[in-house]
Amino acid sequence: MNNDDTLRPEYPADLIKSGERGKYAARYREGTNAAPIEPELHRLFPDAEPVNNALRRYAGP
Repeated sequence: MNNDDTLRPEYPADLIKSGERGKYAARYREGTNAAPIEPELHRLFPDAEPVNNALRRYAGP
């Protein structure tokens, strides 16, 4: 594990002081269902709601 200070200087000081390294590491290792979309689709799918709606229509009843 790399313990070097890799936080950017523009991050707020309270984040640096109160942050917990590896807080979500175990959850990340379990896997994720994140699926990045292509940049040109971002205007149609700016957040999760339109993505979920489109997938529901695609999947059908």
